[in-house]
Amino acid sequence: MVLRLLLHLTFLGLGTTQPLAQQQGFNAPAFDWPSFSNLNSPQEVPDPIQIPNNGSKPLVVDVQVFVSNVFNVDILRYTVSSTLLLRLSWLNTRLALNSTGHQQNPIMLPWDVLWMPRLTVREALWVNWQDKNPQARVDGDGHIEFYLALTTETNCDFELFHFPRDQSDCHLTFFAFSNTVRELEFQVHAVNEIVSIKREFVVQDLKTEIPSQHLVPCFQVTLRLQNTALKAILTLLVPGEALLLADLCGGLLPLHTERIAYKVTLLLSYLVFHSSLIQALPSSSSCNPLLVYYFTILLLLLFVSTTETVLLTGLLAQGNLRAEDSPIPALNGEQHNRGKPGPNPEEAPGAQKGSRRSWAEAADHIFFHVYVVGVACSQIIFIVLWMWATCKSEPAPGAAAPHGGQPRL
Repeated sequence: MVLRLLLHLTFLGLGTTQPLAQQQGFNAPAFDWPSFSNLNSPQEVPDPIQIPNNGSKPLVVDVQVFVSNVFNVDILRYTVSSTLLLRLSWLNTRLALNSTGHQQNPIMLPWDVLWMPRLTVREALWVNWQDKNPQARVDGDGHIEFYLALTTETNCDFELFHFPRDQSDCHLTFFAFSNTVRELEFQVHAVNEIVSIKREFVVQDLKTEIPSQHLVPCFQVTLRLQNTALKAILTLLVPGEALLLADLCGGLLPLHTERIAYKVTLLLSYLVFHSSLIQALPSSSSCNPLLVYYFTILLLLLFVSTTETVLLTGLLAQGNLRAEDSPIPALNGEQHNRGKPGPNPEEAPGAQKGSRRSWAEAADHIFFHVYVVGVACSQIIFIVLWMWATCKSEPAPGAAAPHGGQPRL
């Protein structure tokens, strides 16, 4: 039966062997790969095998996408790596064998003797096809089944406004540029085969769709990723809240103690923490994470608290120096003769110093209460924004014009 099918293929002119196309992956060694899946290659090898004719209707290719792993989610580079298995099946009536009264066993044929859809991943930075010489299964009725296993790194527009409790949709769009929508049509189904949940980002949902308003056949796989937030909470939120609490406790220290050294040490420590924090948080052209603004407000609060301590301590020390350098007023002899007590030269400077200290402590006491209220309000506002506020990113420049539309100059 196999010999009979091969003779049938030769008679139809389908035995032409396609040359292998050279593919160079991004940060990956070059290897030979079939031309129908030559992703991101500047040169395309012409396909001599024509798409099976389905009359006036397009050829329907059923695609099942099995997602087995999602890893290396990098929010700083806006990339995600994933491992997929594509199962493609379609009907080619030209390969159907005449029934002889007994069951026809399926056979395996190399990829280069059959028509195959040439797929390109639009968001891919690099693609590693695991099987270099795939084979297709052909049934006796002309039904073809073909498997493609790949690992790819793709761009993903993460929604990081609520980082580290963010949730983003990452898309993988497969295009068949060698055909038109009148020739080819995809029917897509997705299966989530991820069994491990011990990771920072968890796949919450998996769905597929056929994008509309495209001149070439395509289908899209969407991965919804949820951040578990544990790492960010332990490394970002906890140290920031600890420094803020330490600053509040420092306001309880008296002004004449080493409070100014304590405050300056806290401010310098937070500056070091803030510089490393900015490198750890992602940035975006729109909808930046709320944590960026939150930690900037914490820096301003620490700066105001330290500045208040420095100013009051400086004014208090300057007043003490003036009191020590001021001359003692001369005694009036007539007052002593009349029995009226004059100013005590030992008690007058101490009374002035006590009045200045009481004034400084009263001002510091008022500032401390205002500062505590300001810190509490900032925390409440941040929690409310983090839980209920939303931010819609601006659409990409190419989102309004689908593939195949007229370019805008």
